[in-house]
Amino acid sequence: MKKLFTILTVFAAAAIISASSATAATVQDALAFFNKYIDAANTYSETITNYYAPDAKIIRVVMKKDGTTAQVTADTKQYFNQMRIGANLAKINKYKNYYTERKVTKQGNDYKISCMRKPSTSDYKIPAYFIIGPDAKGNLKIKEEMMYTKQQSFLKYAK
Repeated sequence: MKKLFTILTVFAAAAIISASSATAATVQDALAFFNKYIDAANTYSETITNYYAPDAKIIRVVMKKDGTTAQVTADTKQYFNQMRIGANLAKINKYKNYYTERKVTKQGNDYKISCMRKPSTSDYKIPAYFIIGPDAKGNLKIKEEMMYTKQQSFLKYAK
């Protein structure tokens, strides 16, 4: 009886490990998710907020005119509010972001996509990264987003 219990325990553990690894996100999954996010952002989709974890960390590194930088961090509630306010102006200007030089690195169960961001209204590229990983339900979400920006208006949110 003891042997049977041990064998069943081993099989149950193997089944759990197999099931969890079968649902683990791959690099391709993370990149596909990222591409869908970019499409939603560049088309001003109402679903854009669904791409973020509720407690996502949003970081903007503001490149000041004097050459220094300041880091501004926002929670999703503040960020989504600012995103909605800016969406109309972005639509008028047909603003989009293009992400090149993508490099994906695994960080535990998450993936970090480091890249260069080129705003459509500029002639320069600046660093950005996104940490994408599964939430409690296994759905991929943006858990952290960092972008350099020259937009000085972000400084009013600096603490």
